[in-house]
Amino acid sequence: MTTEQFDGAASLEDRILGGLDAEQREVASTLNGPLCVLAGAGTGKTRAITHRIAYGVHSGVYSPQRLLAVTFTSRAAAEMRSRLRDLGAGNVQARTFHAAALRQLQFFWPQAVGGTLPNLLDHKAQMLAEAARRLRLSTDRASIRDLASEIEWAKVSMLTPANYLENAQDRGAPGGFDLTAVARVFQSYEDVKTDRNVIDFEDVLLITVGILQEDEKVAATVREQYRHFVVDEYQDVSPLQQRLLELWLGGRDELCVVGDASQTIYSFTGASPRHLLDFKARYPQANVVKLIRDYRSTPQVVKLANNLLANRRSGGPVADAAWATPLQLVAQRPAGPHPQFTECADDEAEAATVAQKIKVLLDAGTPASEVAVLFRTNGQSEAYEQALAAAGIGYQLRGGERFFARKEVRDAILQLRAATRAVAETDSPQPLGQLVRDIVSSLGYTDSAPHSGGALRERWESLAALVALADELAQVRGPQFGLADFVTELQERSLAQHAPTVQGVTLASLHAAKGLEWDAVFLVGLSEGLMPISFADAPESVDEERRLLYVGITRAREHLSLSWSTARTPGGRANRKPSRFLDGLRPDSVVSSSTRGKVTVTRRKAAAPAMCRVCGSMLATGAERKVGRCNSCPPSYEEQTFDALRSWRREVALSAEVPAFVVFTDATLTAIAEAKPASLEELAALAGVGPSKLEKYGEDVLRVLTESTAL
Repeated sequence: MTTEQFDGAASLEDRILGGLDAEQREVASTLNGPLCVLAGAGTGKTRAITHRIAYGVHSGVYSPQRLLAVTFTSRAAAEMRSRLRDLGAGNVQARTFHAAALRQLQFFWPQAVGGTLPNLLDHKAQMLAEAARRLRLSTDRASIRDLASEIEWAKVSMLTPANYLENAQDRGAPGGFDLTAVARVFQSYEDVKTDRNVIDFEDVLLITVGILQEDEKVAATVREQYRHFVVDEYQDVSPLQQRLLELWLGGRDELCVVGDASQTIYSFTGASPRHLLDFKARYPQANVVKLIRDYRSTPQVVKLANNLLANRRSGGPVADAAWATPLQLVAQRPAGPHPQFTECADDEAEAATVAQKIKVLLDAGTPASEVAVLFRTNGQSEAYEQALAAAGIGYQLRGGERFFARKEVRDAILQLRAATRAVAETDSPQPLGQLVRDIVSSLGYTDSAPHSGGALRERWESLAALVALADELAQVRGPQFGLADFVTELQERSLAQHAPTVQGVTLASLHAAKGLEWDAVFLVGLSEGLMPISFADAPESVDEERRLLYVGITRAREHLSLSWSTARTPGGRANRKPSRFLDGLRPDSVVSSSTRGKVTVTRRKAAAPAMCRVCGSMLATGAERKVGRCNSCPPSYEEQTFDALRSWRREVALSAEVPAFVVFTDATLTAIAEAKPASLEELAALAGVGPSKLEKYGEDVLRVLTESTAL
């Protein structure tokens, strides 16, 4: 190597490899042969593999058009493309499995099959409903959803209606149907699609696999096109995706895979970490690099995450064989606050407590976009939406309306596109960020946020996110990045649903939070039955629930709060237990060796059913039981008494800056107004009035009752 070549190579290494740690640098500089990267949460895996690709492109080892990077979400693929552009490797393709397969299918269909490619089905529901009707089976929305999930699992597991039954004996009763009925619906669904000349997303992979297996000419063309492959989140690969990858490779070994078996949380969709864990067995010559330096989270958060996995106990031979030895993360950040563990009386109280803690963080300077509330099921979000709204805190529901579908965002993109010609003609030297501010100001954007909430605040936050993105891209891409480039970027992000950051607390399920991170994370509803979820009745599924909680913990950079409630409704029976996963993690809990590995069930004597004191019928809801009468019976309180109690509650709530229901719920207030307790003892006997509320509000409630009666 000449001096000039050496200097050039050294410069290249400085530019692309200089900021990487030793393990990341090993990944980025290993350009050939099979490579397996075991990357823990927050260890910079995306940084390592994008720098590897860029280093390979700039050093001439890779042709950018002949390398395919595959990941699992459009958002992750868009982020990877953006990073590669910043590294000067913008011509590299980064796609999801489905997007890559669909592109190949569209190209090869005419010569391999002939005719026009069938239309792609967006949703299975309508076709499945028709398939069930053909079989005279009664379905509802929930059963259709379950059947769709089951058929998706079957297809990515490479099962057909003919062999589904013999391979699905442990699948329970999807949608409430026995497996024979499911197999019939599966076949009927395939028939309906054929009749309508449509294919679904799984068909895209299945048909591509079929063409590559049967048409050597097509397979040879694809293998000539792509010489190198990178697969991110490899622990989530399904058997069908693995088969497609093998056909792309065609026996070659120019493959880099990246994953973490401890973050396998999609087994119910057919994902399996076995491909990652068995990589060394399939490729004995493979290099294996472990990334364990956690740059995301504080030592306190990392310790909790490590301990959660370490506390796992044997679940039997099958579960133990599926459980991978976790990576032991090593925190690189300075120390931070200890995780908080909070037990609340009921779900409403838990939501209100979380809202108040978030308010403290926001007042201390944490941006709302850097706070997340994560829960196990989407049905838990409503209580937190109400509590945050009552506290005047903006939020965004991940999985709700997509950012680029919002009217104000669509209008802003139209105006930005229309302004590109005028800006080009005037050759304006104005910075991109200021240009975007001026253009979207006509849609309601101002430099300071509106004081009101609701729709006005949501519109402003959407426009503010576009402005912030313009500032960010101008800084990263340099002064040559103009308005036309920004509009092109927005169009690409819209197609990939790669939304910019919106100022609002994120509400999301634990599954939806995968791949994201925040300064502060609130993990809520951590009680038995929700974490692990009640239908996780096998050791393997309980292990997956543990991994899901691990994913939630590792989303937090600095502040981490874990909470649960002992009752579902205010005044309800406090029969909930904190999640077994918290045993040994909470400061006041110790795992008992006598109960490890088994579940002890304590059966309580059933309470007698509560009856309406007016008509004598059985009370059906918690609110009815709290009041002591059914909703159809008229209230027995005096209006002036109830109004006086509500006015008092409103004043107390405003003074304490908490939602009114935190003081007393409407049901409890009604019970107080009807019972008219004359002493603290009588007040304490009412449902919804616990010891703390009795001590805090008891005397005031009795005073209000006395004064209202005297009027």
